[in-house]
Amino acid sequence: MTGFDYVSPAWLPGGNLQTIWAALVSGRPRGGPMAYRRERWNTPDGDFIDVDFRDAAGARPGRPLLVLFHGLEGSSQSHYARAFADFAQARGMDYAVPHFRGCSGEMNLAPRAYHSGDYEEIGWILQRLRARHAAAGGGVMFAVGVSLGGNALLRWAEESGRSAGQTVAALASVSAPLDLAAGGAAIGRGFNRLSYTRMFLQTMKPKALAKLQQHPGLFDREALLAAPDLYAFDNIFTAPLHGFRDTDDYWTRGSAKPHLAAIRVPSLVLNARNDPFVPAASLPRQADVGPLVTLWQPEHGGHVGFAAGPPPGHVAAMPEAVGNWLAQAGG
Repeated sequence: MTGFDYVSPAWLPGGNLQTIWAALVSGRPRGGPMAYRRERWNTPDGDFIDVDFRDAAGARPGRPLLVLFHGLEGSSQSHYARAFADFAQARGMDYAVPHFRGCSGEMNLAPRAYHSGDYEEIGWILQRLRARHAAAGGGVMFAVGVSLGGNALLRWAEESGRSAGQTVAALASVSAPLDLAAGGAAIGRGFNRLSYTRMFLQTMKPKALAKLQQHPGLFDREALLAAPDLYAFDNIFTAPLHGFRDTDDYWTRGSAKPHLAAIRVPSLVLNARNDPFVPAASLPRQADVGPLVTLWQPEHGGHVGFAAGPPPGHVAAMPEAVGNWLAQAGG
């Protein structure tokens, strides 16, 4: 069930170390932040998103476009976004990173943020990117979603059915929590609660409070400040702001795993079995997916880690493997 012959380096054992190394060590930009060309797009509901671009050298006709949807509290500067940018540049691809609302460094305007099942937003972004890329003489378009972005991208493919293939030639999901309830339970206990949950809430709570300043009365401020985990945060903020009854309703309706058999476009689903956010027991089996879905489930890699090489290591192996699969599946 894995076509990614990944073997974790001996100097970085275990899912937690592989996850933390990628985020903290490999995530330190060398020479400063990666340079992008930014565009601001007005959304149909009167808000905006920011999209960062890196154009292929030479702008040859028919060049592909690789689109990356980032994870929870990620951006175009996340370690995996920069690694995919390097892959795209080496392969002569245009590259785009749309930011989910509030993740580009400037707070969005509407009384909403983003969530794991935000497939309508994914669809609007992809259709606009497809149209502009075609108008510029570009060729096929590929999409990659990482973590939260991966689940949302798969939800879009599931909802779109056969029409997804008119927009993207192939797509990939990396380290996505396909069963949001299982992932939420995993990140809410033990070491995960003390480390990862705390890290996410350190940025998510201030953003939510800034949203409350924009829209007074939007939610209970004191309840949000007291939220000890993502379940409580989603119950107070994410679920009601995006039309869900509560966290359980959000996690049930937002999960991609129950609908993987509905996908009608070549899709790769990559999950390390030692991902601390995504329990191996919750991962899909071949019987759960359709014929166009490929499952890669290596034993190691952590959450968007996949370190390679001698110390201090690099994160180029996973984007290269995923990018090569996309080019072959959708070329």
